[in-house]
Amino acid sequence: MTTLEEAELPPIETASGRITRHAGILSGQLRSLGTALFPPAASKSLRSFSSGEVAKIVRVSDGYLRQLSLDGLGPSPVIGHGGRRSYTLAQINELRAYLAQARPREALDFFPRRREGEKLQIITVANFKGGSAKTTTALYLAQYLALSGLRVLAIDLDPQASLSAMFGYQPEFDIGQNETIYGAIRYDDQRRPMRDVVRPTYFDGIGLVPGNLELMEFEHHTPRAMIERRERGHDLFFRRVATAIDQVADDYDVVVIDCPPQLGYLTMGALNAATAMLVTIHPQMVDVASMSQFLLMTSDLMSVIEEAGGRLDHDFIRYVITRHDPNDVPEAQIVALLRNLFGSDVLQATVWKSTAIANAGLTKQSLYELDRGSVGRGAYDRALESVDAVNAEIAQLTRKVWGR
Repeated sequence: MTTLEEAELPPIETASGRITRHAGILSGQLRSLGTALFPPAASKSLRSFSSGEVAKIVRVSDGYLRQLSLDGLGPSPVIGHGGRRSYTLAQINELRAYLAQARPREALDFFPRRREGEKLQIITVANFKGGSAKTTTALYLAQYLALSGLRVLAIDLDPQASLSAMFGYQPEFDIGQNETIYGAIRYDDQRRPMRDVVRPTYFDGIGLVPGNLELMEFEHHTPRAMIERRERGHDLFFRRVATAIDQVADDYDVVVIDCPPQLGYLTMGALNAATAMLVTIHPQMVDVASMSQFLLMTSDLMSVIEEAGGRLDHDFIRYVITRHDPNDVPEAQIVALLRNLFGSDVLQATVWKSTAIANAGLTKQSLYELDRGSVGRGAYDRALESVDAVNAEIAQLTRKVWGR
């Protein structure tokens, strides 16, 4: 018989129950913060760019832009206080199209989209060590390429979905069932066309395939599919990501894939689809030691893929030094060691450790989205210069692949 004291005792909470409760509390708080940051619909929008910024982006003089505006040519900027002109990113792309037509000899500079015969560039960003700035690298690269006038598809393969969050989506609320790339690569009759899972973003020129925990289903179901021998030819598990991307290949110039922080079936699919690979490195000895294991495991995975009939013809593989303090002597020694070991496979530019980048990330933004004065002009300029230098090297590598 249950005593009165026993009946009044609260039920014992299991560890899984506590974690589930904490997850629910945190998710609700994050949603409230998102609504507060991006009212009224909790969606992000991109700021306008000053005429000086646009002149730098498009590589013409500010005076030339002013004259175009006075002559009523190209997109009409918004005229603010003191006659200051500003353009949206969509207008910048309109301006690129206008300049390419008006100055045909420089058309490729103004409007650098890939031409017939130039293959889609698929760049995977990978590392299984936390804190290597993998997602930040993918985000900044996608936005830099879009600002350069290219059509970019960003694919979030990480179940933690940090890249999706940076584009304004809270995975557990905003991404429904079958709305990740899993929907386009799953093994059953619920598979969807890739185009159905691509979302437009507030950043003109970037489409997003978001992620969430549903991506883990591919890791769980692939072994079963292999046992049941349902895979044949193009349906082999490591070809599915490439097959899905191929469905929308004509819509984009570059695909940037943020890989999960483990070497599972999704990562193998990304490696098989890729035309290039970026490995992010934080220049600390523990991270370099971890990268050694990552490279050994990646090599083994690549061998498995090739033995199964996959092709890994990467146009380039580069190491990206991230969160680098150039004034830190031990870090400088590690960077020198990496350059000595890998030579030109290490990008010359490094992404500097910066409070400007960290502060921007707190509001789910990048430096490209912030006004210059919002995080301190000096810190902003130094951080953006380092990010731009890294991305410019990667962009140059893609142009070289295209024969430019």
